[in-house]
Amino acid sequence: MLITFHSKAAADILMRSDDVDPLLRAAGKTYGDKIPERGVFTRDQLPDAIAGLERAIKLDHPPAEADDDHPDQPRRHPLEQHVGLHQRAFPLLDMMRKSLEAGQDVVWESSRGW
Repeated sequence: MLITFHSKAAADILMRSDDVDPLLRAAGKTYGDKIPERGVFTRDQLPDAIAGLERAIKLDHPPAEADDDHPDQPRRHPLEQHVGLHQRAFPLLDMMRKSLEAGQDVVWESSRGW
């Protein structure tokens, strides 16, 4: 399933639900096994949501084999490289910061397709 984030302060963001789940939980949203079809971060909730994502990013450490800076090892293809929480969170965190600055909410909804 795809999730689309909307805000009047930033462009829409489309993500896979598997990638969205840890971001929403880090930002303070609680729910059962399934992401709600619709949800919101109100402008009053955004400071705590941003702080939660920033804490999760600080705790995120890519595995050792993802280190492509070692000169004696061949570079791995980008599709084979680990994508960390810090990379996945960046678009949403950017949207949240812009929305907070503009006094706007961030909402999400399930998307049925492209």
